Amino acid sequence: MYPPNMTVFMPSVLTLIGIPGLESVQCWIGIPFCAMYLIGMIGNSFLLFIIKAEHSLHEPMYIFVGMLGATDIALASSIMPKMLGVFWFHIPEIYFDSCLLQMWLIHTFQGVESGILLAMALDRYVAICYPLRHGTIFTNQLITQMGAFLVVRAAVLISPGIVLIKFQHQFQLYHTTVISHSYCEHMAIVKLIVGNVRVNKIYGLFVAFAISVFDLTFITLSYVQIFITVFHLPQKEARFKAFNTCVAHICVFLQFYFLAFFSFFTHRFGSHIPPYIHILFSSMYLLVPPFLNPLVYGLKTKQIRLNVAKMCCS
Repeated sequence: MYPPNMTVFMPSVLTLIGIPGLESVQCWIGIPFCAMYLIGMIGNSFLLFIIKAEHSLHEPMYIFVGMLGATDIALASSIMPKMLGVFWFHIPEIYFDSCLLQMWLIHTFQGVESGILLAMALDRYVAICYPLRHGTIFTNQLITQMGAFLVVRAAVLISPGIVLIKFQHQFQLYHTTVISHSYCEHMAIVKLIVGNVRVNKIYGLFVAFAISVFDLTFITLSYVQIFITVFHLPQKEARFKAFNTCVAHICVFLQFYFLAFFSFFTHRFGSHIPPYIHILFSSMYLLVPPFLNPLVYGLKTKQIRLNVAKMCCS
């Protein structure tokens, strides 16, 4: 292992410091993080099991919920084992290539989750604005193609950023081998490199725009049309029923994007904010959605709630 303040050429091992300034209490911070992770894993796995086992839930809305649950499991699992290794077992070292792999997995699954939220908004838009055509538009084949496209889109957009860092890893010096973070985050790794990293920063912003801003824009446009259609429904009961099918999705995408943009802006423009605040919020951005999503859908979706009750009572 290299000394932390030494300039290094082509480091093979990096060190995750965890949460700078809170090293003495990291073991306690790991407890709620681990609890959120376990609840999220159990909740999402249970949700997947129910959707797969219950034929009445084999509809586009619930298939997308299942896809979201699977993505949440993969996203949380790509960060928590190593994070707990740093917090609890004092194993901060990580191979450079393993760090790049973790970064690629995290950002890819974030991109997939954002895309699934967009797909769910489009599903609700067609179901409410064009109910007679919903079954012919959202076929199983289209849902499969959408899922594959979202995975490929995220993987392809994230990969050049990894290649850029790997390329610079071979030809540039590093200020230090210590990553001031609890996981391998893009900007935290880029800041280790000696020299001009403007291309990395610009590409990171481009990916954020190409995925998050694009998806959020079309989610917003979908809900504008949904609200206009719901407002013009003649019966109050019909308006309530239509809107109620969107409540869970609205809660999920609001908390996802609120945490995403709060983490993004505090990281880039909150230079006066202590580093541990940045890292705590960026970690929560990855852990809170997998923890909350199954709870929101379990409580707010009647069909899922009824099937959970039926399975528990049988």
